[in-house]
Amino acid sequence: QCSLTGRWVNDLGSNMTIGAVNGNGDFTGSYHTAVTATNNEIKVSPLQGFMQKSPNQKRQPTFGFTVNWSFSDSITVFTGQCFVDNEGKEVLRTMWLLRSRVENINNDWKATR
Repeated sequence: QCSLTGRWVNDLGSNMTIGAVNGNGDFTGSYHTAVTATNNEIKVSPLQGFMQKSPNQKRQPTFGFTVNWSFSDSITVFTGQCFVDNEGKEVLRTMWLLRSRVENINNDWKATR
């Protein structure tokens, strides 16, 4: 069984803490990124998410969460799955989409990465 609750560290050294997942699959936590494209001081940022909860849910759940960056005008959404690898270690595999604020609609093309 793979549990999202706890402290996670990614390959770049970013730290994420996920609190208890409630009966509906809701959870909150914090994200402290190790990398940024801004010159601003990096600060711990809140996250809010959901783990898939249904009668069909298996032992390695899918999930998604949003990070509201405390130090920039951007939001990142993550989606992924919690796995237990061959050595019994819990691993999160995710992908993300970051949206930065831009001054006007003509710059929309460069707002998402």
